[in-house]
Amino acid sequence: MTGHGHTTLESIRRSLVGLRMPRALEMLDATLRRIEQGEIDGIEALDHLLLEELTLRESRRIKAALMMARLTTVKTLASFDFAFQPSLDRHRILALAELKFIDRAEAVHLLGPPGTGKSHLAIALAVDAVKAGKSVYFSTLAEIIASLAKAEREGQLRERIRFLSRAALLVVDEIGYLPVTPGGGNLFFQLVNARYEKGAMILTSNRGFAEWGEVFGDPVVATALLDRLLHHAVVIQIEGSSYRLRQHAELVPEHVRSKALITPPPAPKRRGRPPGGTSMDHSTG
Repeated sequence: MTGHGHTTLESIRRSLVGLRMPRALEMLDATLRRIEQGEIDGIEALDHLLLEELTLRESRRIKAALMMARLTTVKTLASFDFAFQPSLDRHRILALAELKFIDRAEAVHLLGPPGTGKSHLAIALAVDAVKAGKSVYFSTLAEIIASLAKAEREGQLRERIRFLSRAALLVVDEIGYLPVTPGGGNLFFQLVNARYEKGAMILTSNRGFAEWGEVFGDPVVATALLDRLLHHAVVIQIEGSSYRLRQHAELVPEHVRSKALITPPPAPKRRGRPPGGTSMDHSTG
């Protein structure tokens, strides 16, 4: 390489450092060798370096966004075993992965017995949303209620609800697994009401809607929750066996293996609201 070429190369390196393009800087020498060997021309080399840098930045963005969303475990729809859950319509799940339900601020309900893949699907859809550049927040119902109760004690409830309402998609996992603390249902209702028709939600539950009065310890609050959560909703019911128990099925008692089917009742009738705005979809269940 001539002295002029060396000077130009050093200038390029300084520019890449100044532009904070570490991946392009790392690949520069190897890319130049490919040019010298006739494998690629200058335009292709530039395209290659920029794509490498863009890929690194996108990977960092996704990693940071997953952390912000509290998605510490990454699952994908590609790794979901649809053959093990034949009650699921694969095409309807893949349609959800197009994320139009987020733009429509809809609620997606994933219902089914424990271990049937509800959380897997919820996480996979949330990961797809993060990759698409949408803001996401993932939490269990118990964690959300605990955080709201803490905020209320500290006089910060409005701020906490505002924070949980920012995300384009809020995932609420494990509804019905743990008893809701007294007053927790009312706190959760305030959050749902704040997000109503403004932000999308995914909710997973092992309990049918008819049992939500018991889950939240207050039939009135449960009815108010369902009134909003079923107005613009997609309900998906998984009628299958547990993933986690399938490898040890012969060791599990028959009454545990039997299906605990969940049949959601019709959505509660809305008063004073035109029926034309309802996008309730039970066909996926």
